[in-house]
Amino acid sequence: MEKNIMIVGVGGQGTLLTSRIIGKVAMRSGYDVKISEVHGMAQRGGSVVTFVRFGERVFEPVVEEGCADVIVAFERLEALRYAHFLKKDGVMIVNDCKIEPMTVVTGAAKYPDGILEKLSASHEVNSLDGQKIALELGNSKVLNSAVLGRAAKFIGFEADEWLSVIEETVPPKTVDINKAAFLRGYN
Repeated sequence: MEKNIMIVGVGGQGTLLTSRIIGKVAMRSGYDVKISEVHGMAQRGGSVVTFVRFGERVFEPVVEEGCADVIVAFERLEALRYAHFLKKDGVMIVNDCKIEPMTVVTGAAKYPDGILEKLSASHEVNSLDGQKIALELGNSKVLNSAVLGRAAKFIGFEADEWLSVIEETVPPKTVDINKAAFLRGYN
């Protein structure tokens, strides 16, 4: 099995942590793993992109356009921005969330309407409201675990493997809530 995964979002949504969790799960399963992170203006709500590639032997960390098996998007506009990386039979997991970029906030641009509909017209899109799940659990910072839970169904590996890596990777005081968020997304 070889998988090319792209994780996109804005600064502070847990994109980097999510890529590390995916990489650790794949490594534990015996795969060669490569991870690449592109930070952009992450601290100011800018775009953050990470790539995770795993398989028997992986030589480079970057996923080429049209080659991603799975795109995990923590925000709708980021999903639209990077949709061209998805391969024809790939799937997009999209957190149904709107975060206006600075160009929209200042009035220089307009946030596009109907993003999920546009994406669904040409791609397999599986959306969820990770923020709602996180808020129901009492911590908005676990939305990435909820979205990862949904994505895990398309990436592979057993839920127990994911939960074990989450337990070792997130801050100790947030283990239970991150695991709960993952399971809500997974189920």
